[in-house]
Amino acid sequence: MPLILVARDDAVATVTLNRPEAMNALSRALRAELAAAMRDLAADDGVRAIVLTGAGTRAFTAGLDLKELGADTGNLGAANAESADENPVKAIEPCPQPVIAAINGVAITGGFEVALACDILIASTNARFADTHARVGIMPGWGLSQKLSRIVGIGRAKELSLTGNFLGAEAARDWGLVNRVVAPEELLPAAQALARDIASADPAMVRRYKKLIDDGYALPFGEGMALEQARSTAANRAVSADEVEARRLAVMARGRERAG
Repeated sequence: MPLILVARDDAVATVTLNRPEAMNALSRALRAELAAAMRDLAADDGVRAIVLTGAGTRAFTAGLDLKELGADTGNLGAANAESADENPVKAIEPCPQPVIAAINGVAITGGFEVALACDILIASTNARFADTHARVGIMPGWGLSQKLSRIVGIGRAKELSLTGNFLGAEAARDWGLVNRVVAPEELLPAAQALARDIASADPAMVRRYKKLIDDGYALPFGEGMALEQARSTAANRAVSADEVEARRLAVMARGRERAG
């Protein structure tokens, strides 16, 4: 069986981590296949949004394959690797298309980091998150120590990371970690419907806007504001009045369609 499944529905691609018998653990082989799949999708102009999920209902991904790591300490290099073949975050984050994580089960440690590499998180009621780095004795190298505190606050991040305790789906929503929580059978349809909404917008604009948000978020607030000013000034000079009117009419038509 392939370790990564890729399904296309028009402009939306769904990528599934396919090791349900091992809780979709990120073995060396799975990481390499995921990197290859994400590179292919990133380069495909026909793909406007990507959904990432795990096979089965138990796990989104349980993180690095600890059995594989335990067999050879040389495998620990994956915890800090810059190559996308070793570090799944480096495969997901560079995608110009928005990536929606459909968290179908547990997202543990490296799996938590993979979830945080995505742009939008939607969780099943079965979803749970845990950071067990402190318990397994491996320092995070895929961004968890810095990203989590910026999302949920430093106190909550320390609670999760220093205890290794699980955070349930509803609490994750309340803490702002996931956008919404749905029943397991509704998870993939909800994520794919959101992906189709994104795909219905102008793809070049979506890619530029995603990059502006990400680039600005990585800067101090004042520098982020200056970045927005610089990019918007350059981009908006190229927009014609006819384009604005056409887009205005399209937005109004979409509003009427949704209201009906």
